[in-house]
Amino acid sequence: MRQTTHEVTTELDDRAILVSLVTQEQKRQDAYDPEYSLAELIALAETAQVEVLGTLTQNKEYADSKWFIGKGKAEELKEMLLETGANTAIFDQELSGAQVRNLETYLDVKIIDRTQLILDIFAQRARTREGIIQVELAQLSYLLPRLSGHGKNLSRLGGGIGTRGPGETKLETDRRHIRDRIAELKRQLAETVRHRTLHRERRKKSGVFQVALVGYTNAGKSTLLRQLTAADVYVENQLFATLDPTSRQLKLPNGVEIVLTDTVGFIQNLPHDLVAAFRATLEEANEADLILHVVDSSTEMMPIQMRVVDQVLEELGAHGKDRVTIFNKIDLLSPSQADMLTTEGEFLRVSAYNEGDLKRLVDTLEAHLAGDSKTYRIPADKGEMISLVYRVGEVLENDVDGDDMLMTVRVNSKEYDKIGYMLAAYDQSQQAQGDRGENTEHV
Repeated sequence: MRQTTHEVTTELDDRAILVSLVTQEQKRQDAYDPEYSLAELIALAETAQVEVLGTLTQNKEYADSKWFIGKGKAEELKEMLLETGANTAIFDQELSGAQVRNLETYLDVKIIDRTQLILDIFAQRARTREGIIQVELAQLSYLLPRLSGHGKNLSRLGGGIGTRGPGETKLETDRRHIRDRIAELKRQLAETVRHRTLHRERRKKSGVFQVALVGYTNAGKSTLLRQLTAADVYVENQLFATLDPTSRQLKLPNGVEIVLTDTVGFIQNLPHDLVAAFRATLEEANEADLILHVVDSSTEMMPIQMRVVDQVLEELGAHGKDRVTIFNKIDLLSPSQADMLTTEGEFLRVSAYNEGDLKRLVDTLEAHLAGDSKTYRIPADKGEMISLVYRVGEVLENDVDGDDMLMTVRVNSKEYDKIGYMLAAYDQSQQAQGDRGENTEHV
């Protein structure tokens, strides 16, 4: 199949033909649609500021080891490149170093695959020190086994996609230097991971209920975070608008404060090097008490996107977490279309710009914190303990009994465990000091 689309309207550095190979193995995958994958590749290319001049699709039983798409299709691609004046070919699948070298030699243009394109977008978006380290580590891990296949790419520093990012000055160095750089980046990342872990542990000990917003890229996670918490976060209708996780406090109507964390969006065929490098960031979903799976309900590819998110959560070990599915962007649907949205488990249909929908979402979060009422006896001079109870539960009754406070609190089982842990720790410290240990808990 051969198409030529997208008239030339601007003079961008990269003018590309996009190439997709559809194999029998891919057709058997439930979460793969070749037409959607190619449409997504167009969106990725445009996000990377590439001018798309046409697309080319090849159907084969399996990939050609030398030319990937086969010699005949490579000849057809060469004709398209000459006709359109494109200087880049972007492939929707990952290429080996040998395939890149063969195609680059024959076509005399820059060869980029889907993984490299996604890495390039991440390189453009990384802002924090941790994000920059993660992107460079992923770039170098990807390039190391392919150095022999990127001759032209590596000689065009500053020449658009495939050459941008924190690691661009390292791309022409030898393997030993790159291995040394990877080792150094891993050391730096381990340090940032240690700080992030400590920060998570502090949040846990403080008893704050943690909610992670996860979902396919461009599902509207950042918009929801901004609308719920007035967070100053970047919101744009584009892929991977969010790279660095952002956490904000949300005070519920019952007075309890929780933490909402926006995470990097998922995408099908997310590069393994990227998942590995961003694992510390993605762990926010694993550490959360509740996951809000935000879904773009306006796209026809919603079922595939939901399956991709399920797969990534399973890889992270977060598949069994408490979860609420948020069908977002229902303002782009008709009422009858919105009414048809359903899934297993708890779900809501919302528009991030509808106050009533946001209130229902907040009420849902509050309901997840609600539970049985517990009564705690806490020394009145232990302000930090009393403050903890107010943070994680809804105080129903508060009485004074001598030197103690009797506090009846509505709290779910997880939060009860947190309070119990803190009270037990306090009780042990008092006993260690020779105290009678009168701090007790009554259920």
